[in-house]
Amino acid sequence: MLEVYSTLAWAAGQTTKLQLGALVTGVHYRHPGLLIKTVSTLDVLSGGRAWLGIGAGWNEEESRGLGVPFPTMKDRFAMLEESLAIAHRMFAGDETPYQGEHYRLDRPLNNPAPLHRPPIMIGGMGERKTMRLIARFADANNFFELPEPSALRHKLDVLRQRCDEEGRPYDEIVKTTTGNLGELDLDAHRRRFEDLAELGVDLAILNLPDLADPGVFDHLAKLVEEVAPLGRPTPALLGTAVD
Repeated sequence: MLEVYSTLAWAAGQTTKLQLGALVTGVHYRHPGLLIKTVSTLDVLSGGRAWLGIGAGWNEEESRGLGVPFPTMKDRFAMLEESLAIAHRMFAGDETPYQGEHYRLDRPLNNPAPLHRPPIMIGGMGERKTMRLIARFADANNFFELPEPSALRHKLDVLRQRCDEEGRPYDEIVKTTTGNLGELDLDAHRRRFEDLAELGVDLAILNLPDLADPGVFDHLAKLVEEVAPLGRPTPALLGTAVD
């Protein structure tokens, strides 16, 4: 894969409407102060189209291969919670010192500020830790598009429960999934996304098959026209500045 923030900066310069975000940045790869500065810069230079996509990370082989320290899962989740708190501070222009277990920022200056507060998407399906952080800090979640609707329904029900526990309106969170497009069958895809909409999914993110085949993009354009009426009114972030 290409390095994500170089790629997003290039994409920002080639487009005017594309929303821009990582799916998702492993928390251990970048210090949160620099990560928030990077996303804020992307937002300014793209005219307000950046997201912060973040998660606890998982790819130990890649991390070790590149010489990046790979903390324990417990520590990565603690780092993720601190990074999310720092993101909210820095996006809001709060320069007061931050002292956590893993990070210390004496003056988290973020100037120029983003044009809007970049929406925060947390990737992961863990019911105890990840979903609690989604309910507390995120504007959007990202779950894998599970093959059985009942399994995805269960995950969304647990997220609703975590929102109730945090005193957060469940409907404030944009529900997103990631899946593979697969065979170019328009009828099958229409039924598939009807099922996702029925479950309450707002945004389906797709890995495309052969990017060298123009037919993939023709199919995708037809599919977007077919499923557009399935959308529900969602928080403004979906209609303004997001990838």
